Amino acid sequence: MKTKLTLLGGLSIEEFLRDYWQKQPLLIRQAVPGFKGLLDPQQLIELSCLEDAQARLVKQTRGKWQLAHGPFDADEMAKLRGKWTVLVQGVNHVLPEAAELLKRFSFIPHARLDDLMVSYAPQGGGVGPHFDAYDVFLLQGLGHRRWQISTQEDRSLIPDAPLRILQRFDVGQEWVLEAGDMLYLPPQCGHNGIAEDDCMTYSIGFRTPAYQELAEQFLVYLQDRIRVEGMYADPDLKIQKHPSEIGAEMLQQVAQAIRKIQWDDEDIANFLGSYLSEPKPHIFFDAPTKPVSAERFAQALQTRGIALDLKTQMLCHDSTVFINGDAHRVGKGSYRALRELADTRTLKAGSKLTGETVALLYELYRDGYLEASGGDA
Repeated sequence: MKTKLTLLGGLSIEEFLRDYWQKQPLLIRQAVPGFKGLLDPQQLIELSCLEDAQARLVKQTRGKWQLAHGPFDADEMAKLRGKWTVLVQGVNHVLPEAAELLKRFSFIPHARLDDLMVSYAPQGGGVGPHFDAYDVFLLQGLGHRRWQISTQEDRSLIPDAPLRILQRFDVGQEWVLEAGDMLYLPPQCGHNGIAEDDCMTYSIGFRTPAYQELAEQFLVYLQDRIRVEGMYADPDLKIQKHPSEIGAEMLQQVAQAIRKIQWDDEDIANFLGSYLSEPKPHIFFDAPTKPVSAERFAQALQTRGIALDLKTQMLCHDSTVFINGDAHRVGKGSYRALRELADTRTLKAGSKLTGETVALLYELYRDGYLEASGGDA
């Protein structure tokens, strides 16, 4: 029997994926009943002022757009007037309740998840009509936001604007969302959100990397893992009429050497696991200042369980677990337990764990990749 989800407007996961995912928008009234948000505007502004904040401030003045990047100054933020929006990425990396909210969307593979972005705007604020290259669920918190969407093919942008704002926007449909309502938008769907009053929106984004990006990064990944034996040699070198030309024999010899570079599906899977779990450049982990011993850590695993740090990314494939860009190949028993940790981001107290699993978890704990357990950290 297919479970119908309130989050998907009474659709089953199978129905949503078949009929809407990457195909067409979906408006869901009261997707999260009783949801009022996880932050108030002042708390979000305080987050935007933190040193490692990934925040943006968008202002519209007399039809002109301005964009600034955080961290911001709290006093300057308090002086803002008119139409403006502050947006903070990666709120799930600092707020446990945000990480819990993302678990509602686990019907989409973790390899596709980007992060939770939260925005605040006073009445009239927004970032202009635009389109994105990724899937997004727009969950309304505080206040009301008017969403306009368009399926237009014209992607012409306002020249010299600091944001990718559509020059022309033909509204096809529009709705006003209130707390708990949610709008799903597939990639390339034009949309424009305008605050009807003091308004906060929670954007659950799913990355869609371009093939060009993946190909470039795969070649970077390969350069540390390939070895082509031998050196170029030309003991039978012939006189060339034009010394500036690359000779056919040199070209053929080097081509043969380069064609020796090969890869298979396992190489691609290991690349994807490492690349997609790699933290963004601004993310750092704090190792425990006074780590507990391996023995006390093992005891804490059994009595208290363990959880991934909010910033940790963990993926799995065929007996290999990928944690923050590093690959660890493990035995079958360890893989099952670690996959559970990757799926749910927690391991319950009393879980049956192999010695290999405990040893790896202790290593991750010392790196700061797990929440502190069983002592000072």
